[in-house]
Amino acid sequence: MNFDLSEEQQMFVTSVERFAAPMDVEARRRLRLSPTGYDRGRWQALAEMGLIALAASEGAGGMGGSAVDLALVLEAIGKANAPDPLLEHGILPALLLERGGAGEVLEKVLSGESLATLAWTERSQRYSLKAKGMKAEEAGGNYTLSGEKTMVMGALLADLFIVTADVSGETACFLVPRDAPGLEVRAYRLADGSIAGEIKLTRTPANVRLALDTAALDGIVADIRLYAAAELVGLGQRLLDDTLTYVKEREQFGVAIGSFQALQHRLVDCYAREEQARSMLYRAALNDRSDAEKWQRAAAGAKAFIGENVDAIAREAVQMHGGMGITDELAIGHALKRVLLLARLFGDVDTVLAEYALAA
Repeated sequence: MNFDLSEEQQMFVTSVERFAAPMDVEARRRLRLSPTGYDRGRWQALAEMGLIALAASEGAGGMGGSAVDLALVLEAIGKANAPDPLLEHGILPALLLERGGAGEVLEKVLSGESLATLAWTERSQRYSLKAKGMKAEEAGGNYTLSGEKTMVMGALLADLFIVTADVSGETACFLVPRDAPGLEVRAYRLADGSIAGEIKLTRTPANVRLALDTAALDGIVADIRLYAAAELVGLGQRLLDDTLTYVKEREQFGVAIGSFQALQHRLVDCYAREEQARSMLYRAALNDRSDAEKWQRAAAGAKAFIGENVDAIAREAVQMHGGMGITDELAIGHALKRVLLLARLFGDVDTVLAEYALAA
């Protein structure tokens, strides 16, 4: 099989590398410490590159990127250790809005004019997509939402919340603009420095209900798990590259610590983990997506395998750097914290591995 990138794929990867290159560790730290944890001007520039549009079909105004195309872009973002939330605020909303039939809203998201986020997590629900605490009431074809959501990523950035709610025992998705009456936000920082929050809705009007059922949501979650795994693969490569550079320069007992055989063996193990993770990513991305069950199983298995192995690489990187490895003074500190977040997005290793085992 030919695994070389197409000209278009190489163009997107190169574009990501150029876009992320000026963002050094100090610039990344300053960006994360800003009031919203990110910059809307940078988001607009990202959208103008067409990276968000890759997630939507040509018929919906996008560029019709394949699973492999998106995986390559996310891997490049991870390798660059870029702070851009393309996965959670670009690809995820684009998939939800297109498959939910909200074309006008999707157009604004693809252009970067509007930034959306999914509010689905509830207390005591762990990683379940089923909405229980958030209730939707219908009156004359209009809906009002009441309840709370937690761990809403980009809570201070979002112009639009895509909220899951219970409608007569079924989970549905509704669009709630940021300025909707009865909406309250309590923000806090996540491990990677980005800002999430809890939102509380009190009889808040929801003007649009997306045409998404449980099966459609499960399919979108499978897509996002794969793309999260892709960013993890990129982060794993960055962690490995930075650690290799460090052990060649750091001296102990008059020699570079990279000359110690014990560290060499551990680094070889990290290299093997990274290569296996990348192979697993492309194996899953090339699966036939017409078989929904097979696709979801492949995505769950890939995320479990890649999450576990990249987490191991991150911990080895910190061990070899010492205590400074977990600080924000080094790129690996930022990469480690992003790994911790992505490895738990839509299910930690144990959760997705259990789903894979049940489906196998």
